[in-house]
Amino acid sequence: MSRTRVSLAIALALLATPALSACGGSSAASDAKEVTVYSADGLKGENGDGWYDKVFADFTKKTGIKVKYVEGGSGEVVQRAVREKSNPQADVLVTLPPFIQEADRKGLLEKYEPKDSTAVSGADKAPDGTWTAVVNNYFGFVYNKKELKQAPKTWEDLLDARYENKLQYSTPGVAGDGTAVLIQAMHDLGGKDQALAYLKKLQANNVGPSASTGKLAPKVDKGELLVANGDVQMNFAQSKTMPNLGIWFPAGKDGKPSTFALPYAAGLVSKAPHGANGRKLLDFMLSQRAQAEVSSVGGGFAVREDVKTTDANAAALAKLMDGVEFFQPDWNDIDKNLASYVDDWKSATGS
Repeated sequence: MSRTRVSLAIALALLATPALSACGGSSAASDAKEVTVYSADGLKGENGDGWYDKVFADFTKKTGIKVKYVEGGSGEVVQRAVREKSNPQADVLVTLPPFIQEADRKGLLEKYEPKDSTAVSGADKAPDGTWTAVVNNYFGFVYNKKELKQAPKTWEDLLDARYENKLQYSTPGVAGDGTAVLIQAMHDLGGKDQALAYLKKLQANNVGPSASTGKLAPKVDKGELLVANGDVQMNFAQSKTMPNLGIWFPAGKDGKPSTFALPYAAGLVSKAPHGANGRKLLDFMLSQRAQAEVSSVGGGFAVREDVKTTDANAAALAKLMDGVEFFQPDWNDIDKNLASYVDDWKSATGS
């Protein structure tokens, strides 16, 4: 499975339909049997076999409400919602941290705590009730198992000449997983200055910027790249049809691999044209049934603490994460300083 992206032209065409052009609070719009989701990529399958595909189909079957879906990078969907703030077109916004915090800060989200959100840990939802994680996920890297006998172990390994023009990571500030590269490097290498110094060196091997992390895994599988960044949920799902794709986690100075949670977080858009339908969809995504399918269908991790999955995917994911340490980023600090971090990264790497 690769991350499918809806082109701007298609997205604009979607939003230009008569039903959506009525958005703005009219009774016709609010009563329409539809809900529009703006989402970061990763949960919808290229072949219609992703978690979103299953959940949206089940939701429509149960409620009669059709889901209209617009996909983009984590930062891209937030910026689109910002541009439409005076006339919202989306009902539900799903993105990764720190972009969900940015959406909250910019007043794009309305307070709504979905049914069963009490089963979600405090770290995975906003203190003010404006967003709740719906699928948990973790940062990681991928490598080509056919070309490399074993995965790289450290950041230093990636500076080797064998990776020249065979390594790529998505763009911090644009892609959620690209931003995660910077966060992970800062954690593992001892701070921002050390991370930027390292990423400057890594430019000798880096192919160049990429707005989409999802486009990198197929290149790794084909051998066009040997290493790229990604995330566990997306890459695990992709590995079902990409046999050469392996997942690994870089070790820091202590020699231990680590990662951090990158949950898909969902919120109700402020002044949403179909707000009632958006609430119903958020409730449905957190339902016990939908959460039980996060691993079996989507290759991710359920966010409800009372949902214990035992399917084959859940067992494989637990094995993959065994021995990997977890840390908790200060998302409020990252949200506050992200623009300066990205500017410093651009300066250091010449991007």
